[in-house]
Amino acid sequence: MPLSLIEELPKIVKEGKVEAEKILEKIEKGNALRLQTNELVIPNKDEVSIFGNIIGNMDLEAQNRLIYGDNLLVMQALLANGYRGKIDLIYIDPPFDSKADYKTKIKLPNKQITQKPTVIEQFAYADTWKYGTVSYLKMMYPRLVLMRELLSERGSIYVHIDWHVGHYVKILLDNIFGKENFVNEIVWCYTRPAVPNQKNFSRVHDIILFYKKEKDVIFNADDIRIPYAESSLARAGYAGNASKMTGGQGVQLKENGKIPEDWWNIPVLKGNSKEYLNYATQKPEKLLERIIKASSNEDSIVADFFVGSGTTAAVAEKLGRRWIVSDIGKPACLITRKRLIDNNAKPFLYQSVGDYQKEMFSSSKLFRRIGDLAQVVISLFVDDEGRGAIPFGKGHPKNLGYIKESKTLIYVDSPNKLTGRATLKKAIELRDNLLGGWDKVIVLGWNFAYDISAAIKELDDKNLEVLVIPPDLIDRLKTKSGYKELVNSGKIRFSSLQYLTIKPVERREIDESMEELTIKLDNYVLLSPDNVPLEEKDKKVLQEIMKNDPLALIEYWAIDPDFDGETFRSVWQDYRENTANDNDEFHVINETKLILPKKDKRVVMVKAVDVFGFESIVKVEV
Repeated sequence: MPLSLIEELPKIVKEGKVEAEKILEKIEKGNALRLQTNELVIPNKDEVSIFGNIIGNMDLEAQNRLIYGDNLLVMQALLANGYRGKIDLIYIDPPFDSKADYKTKIKLPNKQITQKPTVIEQFAYADTWKYGTVSYLKMMYPRLVLMRELLSERGSIYVHIDWHVGHYVKILLDNIFGKENFVNEIVWCYTRPAVPNQKNFSRVHDIILFYKKEKDVIFNADDIRIPYAESSLARAGYAGNASKMTGGQGVQLKENGKIPEDWWNIPVLKGNSKEYLNYATQKPEKLLERIIKASSNEDSIVADFFVGSGTTAAVAEKLGRRWIVSDIGKPACLITRKRLIDNNAKPFLYQSVGDYQKEMFSSSKLFRRIGDLAQVVISLFVDDEGRGAIPFGKGHPKNLGYIKESKTLIYVDSPNKLTGRATLKKAIELRDNLLGGWDKVIVLGWNFAYDISAAIKELDDKNLEVLVIPPDLIDRLKTKSGYKELVNSGKIRFSSLQYLTIKPVERREIDESMEELTIKLDNYVLLSPDNVPLEEKDKKVLQEIMKNDPLALIEYWAIDPDFDGETFRSVWQDYRENTANDNDEFHVINETKLILPKKDKRVVMVKAVDVFGFESIVKVEV
């Protein structure tokens, strides 16, 4: 029998409060999550460019932020790093349909393939909808509590929702913000084509729940007034004299018109709109423009923790607000980054949650703990010579195993973690010290930090190997029959990471102070199609492209001509769909020239992100 929402609501609130209190207590004790800066993006797309000291003493902490990761962890990191009470406006448009299709359509030359969600996304969506609306509300409660902590005393929150869960979310908001701080239920109306033979009234509105944190809230009424129509003024007898008083009502007719009611008629985006980015839940900029103008000032920070296609960031940028946005979806972050570059935004940080550990595993009925899953992964691993791995017994971490014949240690990372430099160092330490030491260690990971290839190169350890666990393994392990089939067939391929190569950097002196660098892409080697979350039919398409046109898989690439060893400063970018120079929407340009102040020696770093969101970097000394 499905869970009764009326009966479950008190439990949802109680559990949500406990979870939020634990998080806040952890922050107070100084156990802070950190944000890892993957890229300082200085928009400058696809042009031969002259660079002087354009970065200077740029204050990284003051920059706008696009953050990849679970927003519960993102908000913890923000609270722990000085953002408590600093955000004036939060707008969120969380998913509110358990049957939503989270797949992403990717257009390639003469082909289209469909990508399934990443492993981290699969976990997040499975948790969100495991028990339907009950799970959704459990997901929302602690997040809304953290949002209230981030809001300034003059701050407000707009929660965009629809008929699926709107009335239940309002109960949570009343509990967290107080019924007395409810401001408006805004109805956003739009139109849709008629549906043949429908047996209901067409659903053509969403609701936006508007709450303030305290009494003194920012609300810029004059910035959002709607001009009166001349016909309306004429009927009232005030045509051409909008400053007169209306008859007996004492309401002044201002030249900006009237403050909008709580019923907004703003059209949805159409496919032919200049704004449209082919993102299913994309909202029109006019909608966000009204909200941001009304409830923030030019010195305000605006935040969106379900950013999707990046509309909040794009509009906040145009209106001169600072912004912080995040999403757990790699496609969303990629679209948002490209959109901001395309809009010639001010420099911004692209970050991720450094300690990305959301240690849960609930999408499989067979495995209730991460350690149980790790043991299955170990038992399925076979090396190149056909020797199988064995999990350690009691008294050892469940994510460790070994291959006895070759004295090889196996280290399985968490599916809710980004495998990065720290993990590799830990694996090397275990190899050298556990039970007297081992000859080799193999790290098996699900998700990888953006600089993993550079970390492997810098560690330069021939007895360390890093392999990718197939992302569809989670789906295949959901049933006992699927697990038995895997064990019996032994058809599990753990592949090496993807990597990028570039041609030797060409350097030409221009004059006594300036020089020109020519940087060319050479090749892109993707990990096995088996390790990309695709349908079977699309894996064959991918294999063909990998063989014949590998650079077509690069979605975005960027250059830091003076890498300082810490922060990748992207001072030049190109991406697919940017057709300003080459008129080819399916390929990035593969060569560019940069004109720079002359240096005896410089470190050039090139980053590429493929159509699936996998990142690779190349670092060369010039």
